[in-house]
Amino acid sequence: MRSGTPAIASLARALTTLEALISADNVRSLSDIARDLDMPIATVHRQARTLIAEGFLIRLPNGRYAPGPRFARMLGQVDEKQLIVNSAAPVLHRLAARLCCVVQLGTFENEMVTYRLKTGQGAGNLFTKVGMQLEAYCSGIGKVLLAHLPQAAREAYLSTGPFPPLTPKTIVDPERLRLALTQIKHDGFATDDGEIHDQIFCVAVPIQTADDRVPAAISVTRIKRPGRRMTTERTVQYLQAAAREITASAFAWSPPREARRSA
Repeated sequence: MRSGTPAIASLARALTTLEALISADNVRSLSDIARDLDMPIATVHRQARTLIAEGFLIRLPNGRYAPGPRFARMLGQVDEKQLIVNSAAPVLHRLAARLCCVVQLGTFENEMVTYRLKTGQGAGNLFTKVGMQLEAYCSGIGKVLLAHLPQAAREAYLSTGPFPPLTPKTIVDPERLRLALTQIKHDGFATDDGEIHDQIFCVAVPIQTADDRVPAAISVTRIKRPGRRMTTERTVQYLQAAAREITASAFAWSPPREARRSA
């Protein structure tokens, strides 16, 4: 650890065992799990008994294990979107510094985009603010999130159109927006070229989970100036790399092998 304080090996092993028992997709003996984790079977037995006694684990009648009531209460306190924001912050700070522009992260609530993270050169000059909500149909982040909604939810949103124009370029017709969202989902990114403000150009991509949900999207935004252009293809590549890093950090952590071995 960076502070020099050593990790507690027994705790690391217990957490690894908890994950293995809950993640098993069929009935497996503790002996099998101990072998997979490279741990003594006696250690896994003690850990399982302790986790059950403390309410973090329960054994089902079919022999499988499931989260116990104490673990379930902890899960209920986890805000997935805030978890993504926490994982995204260092990634987006680096991206903003590299591209010398404003980078933002947004989520979809109540048919609006909620801006949850904003960083980079010129961030104070852009009208968005963390915690602000804006219409989804006219922004890069909003269109990405709309494009990845379940079909019924997307159609329900489109049924509220036509939409108020914010600039002459705003897509206000539901059928045109439907076609645009289909293309965005196919392409993997969205742009906002003066649709929310005539001096703003934005590129956005989804943050996608392993089960194909899109709980958030990130964007790069620049104020239009003569002689200054944003190369969309290159920007998409940077954004997609950042999105993959955020997803890996927020959802795909796995313990190092040495943490699984017994002392």
